[in-house]
Amino acid sequence: MRILGILISLLALWLLTSGLFTPMLIGLGVVSVLVVIFVTARMDAQDDDRVGIRLSPVRFAKYLIWLMVEIARANWAVTKIVLSRKMTIRQHMFSVPYTQKTDLGQVIFANSITLTPGTITVETEDGNFLVHAVDYSDDDPAALADMDARVTASELGGAH
Repeated sequence: MRILGILISLLALWLLTSGLFTPMLIGLGVVSVLVVIFVTARMDAQDDDRVGIRLSPVRFAKYLIWLMVEIARANWAVTKIVLSRKMTIRQHMFSVPYTQKTDLGQVIFANSITLTPGTITVETEDGNFLVHAVDYSDDDPAALADMDARVTASELGGAH
C-alpha cells in the first residue's frame, strides 16, 4: 500500500511539474518513478528505517499557505535592501529554539527558515537552530517563534 501511494504521488508530481503530456515524457516519468520505487524497496529491505509523517493535512495546508505569504513578504523586503543605494544591512547569527516533537516537524521548521529570503538555518543544535539573518531586526526572534508554533500546531498531537 505504501509503495502504491509513493507511485501515485511521484507520478502526479512528475506530471504536474513537467506540464507536458507527450508519450515520451510520460514514459520517461514512469521509468523514473519505477526506478525510485525499486531503490526505495531495496532500501526498506536493508534497514526498514522510515520517517513517520505525523502531520494534520488541514493544519499543514494552512501552514503552507501562510508560509507562501511570508516568503513573498520577505522577498519584497530583501529586494528593497538589495536594490537600495546604501544597502544598509545588519547581519546577525542567533539561536532559535524549536518545539517540534518529530524529526519531520524539525526539518519542516528548519527548511521554512531557509526558504524565507534573508534567513538561513546554519546549524542544528539540541533544542535550537543557529540562524543567520541578512537584515536582522529585534522582531526576528518573535517572528520565528510564531513560525515554530505554526509548525508544531501542524503536527498530530500539536497545539491547535
